[in-house]
Amino acid sequence: MAEITTQVSTTIDALTREFDIIAHNLANVSTVGYKRRCNAFSKSLEAQGTGVQTYSPGSIDLESVFDFSQGSIVETGRPLDFALYGKGFFVIETPEGPLYTRNGVFGANQNGQIVDSVGRIVSGEAGAITIPGGVAPAQLNVASDGNIKSGGIDGITIGKFRLVDFPDNEDTLVPVGDNCYQMPEQDITAVAAENIVVKQGYQEASNVKMIDELVDMMMVSRLYEANMKFVTAQAEATDSIMSVAMA
Repeated sequence: MAEITTQVSTTIDALTREFDIIAHNLANVSTVGYKRRCNAFSKSLEAQGTGVQTYSPGSIDLESVFDFSQGSIVETGRPLDFALYGKGFFVIETPEGPLYTRNGVFGANQNGQIVDSVGRIVSGEAGAITIPGGVAPAQLNVASDGNIKSGGIDGITIGKFRLVDFPDNEDTLVPVGDNCYQMPEQDITAVAAENIVVKQGYQEASNVKMIDELVDMMMVSRLYEANMKFVTAQAEATDSIMSVAMA
């Protein structure tokens, strides 16, 4: 009985974490470049049956992973909005090391350097990308490979976005807030992204599908309720046994 109670407690904790993940996804349904986090625990539990006897710790993966699938591309017309189509990330420079993001809503600081929404420098292949004085953002032309020219398509090249990928290691990236990720402490190397397209004047929408998240939330809620009823029933049975024993 104690073992079953422990299993139920583990199940309830896992379902609570999954509910929080789903709620976080829903809160970011409109966040540019957001990648949903997913957890297969409830689906695995459902496939095994809702009876707690069918679940044992370690038989179901409790860990969540990011879904890095492509979000839809939305036109904005803003010259410093950039969407990525394909696998890869922009690189953001920070004092603590590079960060990686799909959020291409950029701007320019007082030095003319292209920066992200919180003012951090967006990395080019040769360092920071600086817009020449007197050149307005609307005069920039960014090719599909990330090459940036001032003064239109025949203008002067001022830089090229550094675009990287983690072909077999995306799942190891660590979220650090502001829709950015960093490499884990283990030895993982970023490589130049291949077959990726930069689209100027566009944003990549969140890949969260609200209906799917709501369906998952309903399933998690139902499983949570079933397990809580089991806990209540066990508590009542224990109270009855104690009452008889003390009579």
